[in-house]
Amino acid sequence: MGKSIMFAAGVLAAGALTACNSNSGKVQEEILSIEPTRIIFETDMGNDVDDALAMDMLFKYIDSEKIDLLGISTNKRDDGSLEYIDALTTWYGYPDIPLGYVENGVDSRGGENYAYKAMQVKDKNGNPAFAESHSSDGFAIPSVELYRRLLSEQPDSSVTVVSVGFSTNLAALLDSKSDSISPLTGRELVGKKVKSLVVMAGNIINPQHSEFNVNRDIPAAQKVFGEWPNEIIVSPWELGEEIKYPASSIENDFNWTEIHPVVEGYKAFMPMPYDRQTWDLTAVLYAVEGPEGYFTVSEPGTITVNDNGGTIWTDDPNGRMHYLKCDKQQQDNILKHFIGLITSKPKNK
Repeated sequence: MGKSIMFAAGVLAAGALTACNSNSGKVQEEILSIEPTRIIFETDMGNDVDDALAMDMLFKYIDSEKIDLLGISTNKRDDGSLEYIDALTTWYGYPDIPLGYVENGVDSRGGENYAYKAMQVKDKNGNPAFAESHSSDGFAIPSVELYRRLLSEQPDSSVTVVSVGFSTNLAALLDSKSDSISPLTGRELVGKKVKSLVVMAGNIINPQHSEFNVNRDIPAAQKVFGEWPNEIIVSPWELGEEIKYPASSIENDFNWTEIHPVVEGYKAFMPMPYDRQTWDLTAVLYAVEGPEGYFTVSEPGTITVNDNGGTIWTDDPNGRMHYLKCDKQQQDNILKHFIGLITSKPKNK
């Protein structure tokens, strides 16, 4: 009987251990599910002010511990773009975020852009209003190297890449070879480490429209849409076109600070007052908060980029791509959320 009791006790203990392991697994899954989203942000900062508004959102998401912003990569061939990004990371209190710059980048809108103009703003004492954390030389590394370093350090299928500019860096990443950073090729590294690519690009309802982010580097866009090995979520031109950030907010909702780098960039981009489309903001919103209450996600399909920069959508149940769309109520929800988030005071101010 003693052996029977011992056996029964062993069975109970084993059962308890199994239950414990099972519960532990569930707890671990729950913990993982609430970890901050790992994001790499890819931007053509300086071409349109929606990039600056989108970056404000990212800093607020860091404040609320919703994301871990691993790095910022610029695909605009322009030193002013990097300097403004450096100033933004400094002003919001995150100067250590690593930065990457495009190599062999395509020409885009020229040097007299809002990023340059914002960096010329002076404070009341006549000094530059927005400090940089780094010197102008050597504070960033080539974007492909940045991606390879960051991705190689992350858990598998954990990184969301948010691209709101040209595809130049992403195409070069796919083409990159194994090196001292990782034995994997770029395509293998993306396939192993990236969860999804959320991209503002293209026009689904009018495939003849050669959208700016696509047409500035059509071969790169063709490569990314043709060869990216995992999920792509597209926030198309027509979505952000219908949701405009109001000039009245820029003029009235930032009284909590004497001077603000995004507000100054907004005022420098075009003569005030003007409402501006929220193309890039929609991509960031989906990447961090998902579709709930904001977006309808299409059925799966594929996008083909033609030689004119048009984006042709084809339904495909086996496709790895989706695009976002909104009804009027969702648009209203999104705009209200944008204004509330962007006008809120950063944690470090």
